[in-house]
Amino acid sequence: MSTKSPNPLLATALANVPSTFRSRLIHTYLDLKRNCVEARYEAAGLAAGKFCEVVLRLLQEKVHGSFTPFGTKINNYADECRKLIIAPSTAGNESERIVLPRALVFLSTMRNKRGIGHVGGDIDANAIENAAMAKTADWIVCELIRINHGLSLEEAQDIVDGISVRELPAIWEVAGKKRVLKEGLKAKDQALLLLYSNQNSAVLLEDLCEWVEYFNPAIFKGAIIRKLHKQRFLEFDKDSESVILSPKGVEYVENNLI
Repeated sequence: MSTKSPNPLLATALANVPSTFRSRLIHTYLDLKRNCVEARYEAAGLAAGKFCEVVLRLLQEKVHGSFTPFGTKINNYADECRKLIIAPSTAGNESERIVLPRALVFLSTMRNKRGIGHVGGDIDANAIENAAMAKTADWIVCELIRINHGLSLEEAQDIVDGISVRELPAIWEVAGKKRVLKEGLKAKDQALLLLYSNQNSAVLLEDLCEWVEYFNPAIFKGAIIRKLHKQRFLEFDKDSESVILSPKGVEYVENNLI
């Protein structure tokens, strides 16, 4: 994760993309690129899946005039892409209907069939798949810039090439602990950001309190965690004393903290 949100160069280039999609598009793209640069194949594949879902929803809105709401599962990704491909020629830009959906099918297939995010892929993800995912995502973003900003593909490529993904991370993992590097955050926001970095699994309350370095575990539990639970930013399980971020919490972090 980056402490800069959104990337100003990319945000300007994609300014004509509706705000509902733009910040998510930028965040998932940069997350994918950063994990590719760091050779974190599993994380890159997971980021690619999120990137594909954001772009599909954007194309649904552009072509159909409506999209699968965020937080609602897309049951058959390939079928949703096919619906774009067979849409009437009067619906949306030709690239949005025909070319981009095919690129998304390729990228999502790479993510699903290369042992990423689940057991049973044909082969384990490696450097060449990592590079293919990164370059496909680059092309998709370039095409979106070209369509939405009125630039040539070469000009869009120059913008993408100028983006640095080696930014200061918001979370630092050290000696089995996690620390928030982003300054000025209250304990509540630190907790949500830390949970976001671990959003696919629960975190023990004791560990979360230690990561935040909160002075009193009882107050942390009562004044912060229980309140966030009531607000549905997270789910606190009393039996296991563990916490996991909710979709509402994910949205809050992506819109306000990264």
